[in-house]
Amino acid sequence: ISKKRYYGLALPIWSCTECDAWEVIDSRETLRQRAVAGWETFEGHSPHRPWVDAVEIACQACGGRARRIADVGNPWLDAGIVGLSTLKWTTDRAHWEEWYPADFVTESFPGQFRNWFYALIAESTVMTGRAPFQTLFGYALFRDEHGEEMHKSKGNAIWFDDAAEQIGADVMRWMFSAASPATNINFGYHIPHEEVRRFFLPLWNTYGFFVTYARVDGWTPGETDGASGARTLLDRWILSRLDALIGEVRAALDGYDAQRATRVIEAFVDDLSNWYVRRNRRRFWKGELDSDKRAAYETLHRVLVDLTRLIAPFVPHLAEAMWQNLVAAVQPEAPDSVHLADFPATREGQRDRQLEASVELARRVVALGRTARAASGLRTRQPLPAARVKLPAAMGGGLNADPATNDLLTREVLEELNIKELQLLTDESAMVERTLYPLLPIVGPRRGAAVAAVMAGARSGAWQLLHDGRVEVGGVTLETDEFQLTARARTGHEVAEDGDLLVALDTSLTPELKAEGLAREVAHRLQTLRRQAGFEVSDRIRVAIAGDAAPISQLAAHRDWLAAEILAVALEIAPAGTLDGAERVEELDVEEGHLRLAVARA
Repeated sequence: ISKKRYYGLALPIWSCTECDAWEVIDSRETLRQRAVAGWETFEGHSPHRPWVDAVEIACQACGGRARRIADVGNPWLDAGIVGLSTLKWTTDRAHWEEWYPADFVTESFPGQFRNWFYALIAESTVMTGRAPFQTLFGYALFRDEHGEEMHKSKGNAIWFDDAAEQIGADVMRWMFSAASPATNINFGYHIPHEEVRRFFLPLWNTYGFFVTYARVDGWTPGETDGASGARTLLDRWILSRLDALIGEVRAALDGYDAQRATRVIEAFVDDLSNWYVRRNRRRFWKGELDSDKRAAYETLHRVLVDLTRLIAPFVPHLAEAMWQNLVAAVQPEAPDSVHLADFPATREGQRDRQLEASVELARRVVALGRTARAASGLRTRQPLPAARVKLPAAMGGGLNADPATNDLLTREVLEELNIKELQLLTDESAMVERTLYPLLPIVGPRRGAAVAAVMAGARSGAWQLLHDGRVEVGGVTLETDEFQLTARARTGHEVAEDGDLLVALDTSLTPELKAEGLAREVAHRLQTLRRQAGFEVSDRIRVAIAGDAAPISQLAAHRDWLAAEILAVALEIAPAGTLDGAERVEELDVEEGHLRLAVARA
């Protein structure tokens, strides 16, 4: 426990110069009483060299002079009593009892588990018989982006100030919080880009979307009396998800699991950005500030404010910037800083688990529908006649047990997949043809003589898929690890499946559907021209669409829809259509012919 050094914890061991007897002095007062020389030199100083070395005591064995041994304590001996030495253990036991043991101790696990952590536990056990801490958090090491140790001499060291200036302190904090403490962190200037893409950009874009449209409409918090009654299904869903998130983050932080907290926050931000906001854009875009639009603003504002308070411990600077704009600037009675506000708590009656499960199922349907559409090669803006869905048996044949909620979710799926009809089926045979492949290396040893009947049934199609995922064939029930099933879409369909959920898109196209697809594609191009021209989101525009007769004829049938979609107060669709003062023009080749698009601010 000792080191032959000058600086350090002076070990209170006095050894006789004549008989080699030794003893431990337990306190300053004992040392004063036993001193026979040098006390005047030591008095008024801390118990360190050189002052304490001046004190000599009388040897109790032979009466000779005893002096302190020259060694000092191992640094870990000193570090191990920090919970005693810094908390007045010897002078104010009541004060010590108030603060001991520590709630939380953290350090790098590889470097400290046999040094500081062990010293804390061993010395506290010897001295007090108690554990020195309630929670110990150890973490792995910090490396460069290639997993190598950082050294100035190697040229791969990154100084904190440089990293914070180039990457941003909040990005670094989020990266460290999101990392598994059990594995090393490989750090470099390019690695945090993933955190920016996955969390920071979606959050900031959602925040920017809200601020942009709230300013256009002049909406501020407090102008939403009665808006809660106009909340839609998705409003109630995102508030339920928010309540779930708050509970999960609080539980994770109570358990000192920052990584889990960051993961559920990132998942929520994805839900907020890629589903709630995207599915509700038209509510914010419409001109009238009615109760529905106010409910949308109130809901999104509440979510962003609670989310700001929730992320404050992780990204304090970003959270503060959002708080100042969302709260402090418009609510004088609110705390001046997010870091002075209460951490969010769950609200009684806010959670709706059934609604969350139903929206999650609808989103799974949408995800599989997109996969099927991508496989078909048909662009998203091309409407399709139908999607046929085989739902999990537990869902009872619908997206939600409540007919009204089921209808609303069905509408969400229809719009998201750009289809005209959603058919929920229990029999998949009209959509796919399945082939059973028994796995002989497994089936053979297990089934013995029954293998021949199993293979014959598989070849002839005389088999049945059971509700629990097993297959009955040749008088044998095969377990799920004994076979593979492949699915081939029947003519006119494109199929995607995930476990017990299957989605088949009807890919047949009528002339009417093709015309609608063209209108959607042209609307997309015109919106792009608006942005390129630098128009504000609220600007009304004038538009002219000219070109070949066939696509012009198709677009004419969708004139009213196009005008509303692009905020056009004047829209000419004609083979020789022209626009005075056009600010942006685009030539567009489509399947039906050629078009010329022109836009100008109204």
